[in-house]
Amino acid sequence: MDKVRLGFIGAGGMGQCAHLRNYLTMKDCQVVALAELRPKLAAAVGRRYDIPRIYTGGLEMLKNERLDAVVSIQPYPAHGRLLPQLLEAKLPMLIEKPLGRSIEAGEKIVAASAGSKLYVGYHKRSDPATLFAKATIEAWKSSGDFGPLKYIRVTMPPGDWIAGGFSHLITSDEAYPKLDFDPPPAAMDDATAKAYDVFVNYYIHQVNLIRLLLGENYRLTYADPSGVVLAGQSDSGISVTLEMAPYRTTIDWQESALVAFEKGWIRVELPAPLAIDQPGRVTIFEDPGDGKTPRTWSPTLPLIHAMRQQAVHFVAAVRGEKTVLCEAAEALEDLRIARQYIELKNKRMD
Repeated sequence: MDKVRLGFIGAGGMGQCAHLRNYLTMKDCQVVALAELRPKLAAAVGRRYDIPRIYTGGLEMLKNERLDAVVSIQPYPAHGRLLPQLLEAKLPMLIEKPLGRSIEAGEKIVAASAGSKLYVGYHKRSDPATLFAKATIEAWKSSGDFGPLKYIRVTMPPGDWIAGGFSHLITSDEAYPKLDFDPPPAAMDDATAKAYDVFVNYYIHQVNLIRLLLGENYRLTYADPSGVVLAGQSDSGISVTLEMAPYRTTIDWQESALVAFEKGWIRVELPAPLAIDQPGRVTIFEDPGDGKTPRTWSPTLPLIHAMRQQAVHFVAAVRGEKTVLCEAAEALEDLRIARQYIELKNKRMD
């Protein structure tokens, strides 16, 4: 294919500002159609970005357009009901995280995605800092020069995640349409389901990032009742922790990941999710011993932000190239981790 012909579903805040703007400016991609339930908003977005055809429903768009791929940015509680219908087109599709509202919805989506490629938008996987850190981790594992991987800690205090990223958002005075949401997770009372939803909405990115940095699955072993820290262990015995809200910031974003080997460490500092043209930062400490001088250094990374790089990766995946994008089966594991967390936390509170 010369240019990937892309159909885009959902022109809300994240749809426009985190996703659509990136595909519109890519030389090997053409947004040929937009579907949005709010007609006035759809028309306004179509006019600004010169999108040829506008629809009020994704299924109508899929029926009438010749597409190579779809980006569908919808509220995740509706994924279980909506995505299986869209996936009948058997087109590569990118959605926002998480995979669904519950494990049950996630299993339904994974089954429906058989025969097509469904990617879940964990954009932190595509940040230049994450990519550099991941390559370094694999090199250290392979060489053995810095000993075994021993520990991973991810920290994400609440902060200014928008960082001015909605400044160009097009809005309308239309009420948001009522959507048919999936049922809450099975066997959860209202309070537990709400706590699960909060965790999935805010921390599923970090749950996924830990697995990417590990290179293997893990399970949770502890969740403190205050909701600040969880801990777990990988399949090969590596310890992991997630610090969810040890403090908060008001005009900054201070998310980080520490990957510790016996003789050194790799630290990743990630920017606010909607920061434009800003990659994360990587700091590496090496102390191999044998009389060698320890050193701390940082690479200079390209000025491309994770959402943009994720769009590049999706177009590459549509063309059949291998990428770091998260597929549906792995995203389902994140929902299982979230359920483990809620069950452990509730047990500690009893």
